[in-house]
Amino acid sequence: MKYQNIVSGRFLSRPNRFIAHIEINGKEEICHVKNTGRCKELLTPGAQVWCETSNNPTRKTLYDLIAVQKGGRLINMDSQAPNAAVKEWLSGGGLGKIENLKPESRHGDSRFDFSFTKDGIPCFLEVKGVTLETDGICAFPDAPTLRGTKHLQELTELVQQGYGAYILFVIQMGNVQYLHPNDATDPVFGQALRTASQAGVQVLAMDCAVTPDTMVLDQPVSVHLA
Repeated sequence: MKYQNIVSGRFLSRPNRFIAHIEINGKEEICHVKNTGRCKELLTPGAQVWCETSNNPTRKTLYDLIAVQKGGRLINMDSQAPNAAVKEWLSGGGLGKIENLKPESRHGDSRFDFSFTKDGIPCFLEVKGVTLETDGICAFPDAPTLRGTKHLQELTELVQQGYGAYILFVIQMGNVQYLHPNDATDPVFGQALRTASQAGVQVLAMDCAVTPDTMVLDQPVSVHLA
């Protein structure tokens, strides 16, 4: 996936989940943050960031915060980017030959990020973006997520009903070692992930090749559930 009209800036502050103050071309600007997570380890005062300039004249903010430099890593922190990148990856054969790919697919009372048919079996896939990293080791979630646990329970039920089910962790950076559930932050999610895996849900992780204006899925990453 590719962004348009990217500019570099310097992070100043984040007064709430939705906006950040960024210095761009020597001027303090109010930018929309496309990630409502905490991201405290990313958005530190003085950090170099990249923003997309909006061409919508009616918007209250001119910029969207897209990526941040953390040490030697460029990290995409746009929460909408993983689904867009996964759609490209699936369409390009990332899971092999699939048919009937549909985003935002409903099944019963549940809605999943993608559905498709693989080897004649209807399948559902849920995407989780990952930005939490320490020394190349990634963890999810960065805050308790009841919604994430519910998705895992629904995927587990799908397997029991004979469907294919996947959860794909999109690590929004490159060159990492592995991913593990963040049991210290949300042990309920961690247990639900292990239960889902044991039931037959396919637990996958991919890192990404990230530039200031692009993000594409790159290499598989091992998931440590022990």
